[in-house]
Amino acid sequence: MQISDTAHKDSVLHQVNLTTARIASVHRVTGETNVQVTVNLDGTGKCHAATGIPFLDHMLHQISSHGLIDLDVQAKGDWEIDDHHTNEDVGITLGQALHQALGDRKGIVRFGNFLAPLDEALIQVALDFSGRPHLSYGLEIPTQRLGTYDTQLVREFFVALVNHSQMTLHIRQLDGINSHHIIEATFKAFARAMRMATEFDPRRAGTIPSSKGVL
Repeated sequence: MQISDTAHKDSVLHQVNLTTARIASVHRVTGETNVQVTVNLDGTGKCHAATGIPFLDHMLHQISSHGLIDLDVQAKGDWEIDDHHTNEDVGITLGQALHQALGDRKGIVRFGNFLAPLDEALIQVALDFSGRPHLSYGLEIPTQRLGTYDTQLVREFFVALVNHSQMTLHIRQLDGINSHHIIEATFKAFARAMRMATEFDPRRAGTIPSSKGVL
């Protein structure tokens, strides 16, 4: 009995899913912060986030829920100074965990793109797990703070995440006047684009998604 090419590829993909646990845990300790991140790329959207920065916790829940990844983030930092170091180091550690969980990136779609509306806000995110870190950031957030959260830290979070996950990330704001809506739509669009990019492509059959054969 002959097995079709499609059936063979599906079989290979099934084996990749069974043998490759896309889970990583990273513990980063500095003189300013202590951050532990565990990520499961093939989760169901379970999230435990305790960074000491309530708004950042809320955004991490968006990444987990809409990206369908299981995420555990525990952080302690020098909050008495401000949120900058903790916010940045959470981005660094999450980026490192994503990089480790993806491994050699065999079989993934690699590219992701999503357009997320949230009331009047409309945000587009396009990303590529290219191995070449780059951030193009186009948000115009009208207020400096949301509660106690400095909105400048949104960019700092993504800078850290991009550099340590080795992804190319473009964020575009097409509309929006409410700071909360703009930022939350950004994290939702990022989550959905990342989910798209990290999913397995059945036609790849476990090969590197690059004409060069390596990322």
